[in-house]
Amino acid sequence: MAKFFGNLHAVLAGGLIAAIAVIVSFTGWTGEGAKAITDDVFRWLHAFFGILWIGLLYYLNFVQVPTMPSVPAELKKGVTGYIAPKVFFFFRWAALLTVVTGLVVAAHNGYLVPALTFAGTGGVVLIGIGMWLALIMAFNVWFIIWPAQQKILGLVEATDEAKAAAAPRALAASRTNLLLSLPMLYCMVSANLG
Repeated sequence: MAKFFGNLHAVLAGGLIAAIAVIVSFTGWTGEGAKAITDDVFRWLHAFFGILWIGLLYYLNFVQVPTMPSVPAELKKGVTGYIAPKVFFFFRWAALLTVVTGLVVAAHNGYLVPALTFAGTGGVVLIGIGMWLALIMAFNVWFIIWPAQQKILGLVEATDEAKAAAAPRALAASRTNLLLSLPMLYCMVSANLG
């Protein structure tokens, strides 16, 4: 058992197999046919990637960033050289996959354009606000936070001045995403589209 739980890929495969078993067992409970199954699977993926993305956003803002000043200098390289690059790999790809799966769900259910253009009412407008907030957040991840972190972590060539300039930019974008995540999450869980 220790060998199984010590292997991340085995645990993920086991979770995927369990999820497929649940999906197969309950097909028809959430709707009929392939359209309902496709919708269920993309909503599930959207939730998974969203939890990963926002979970890492909260980890960075609540744990890693506030803790780094108290980490002894000789230990900082352990975080910046090993932990942070892995965190930012999953962080940026989870952001992209959250947006893609969310757009697929919206398109699949016919509210993508009305939500993005605020052409609907009630829940469609609310989900549209959430979608725009998520798009802004994903933009921040890919075009502000990640390029700055590449410099800060030494993953790309940068002068000390460029690294120093990148740090407040990355922090401001990350804190902006933290701020936006709160209304975004409300919009996503409260929009009643059914």
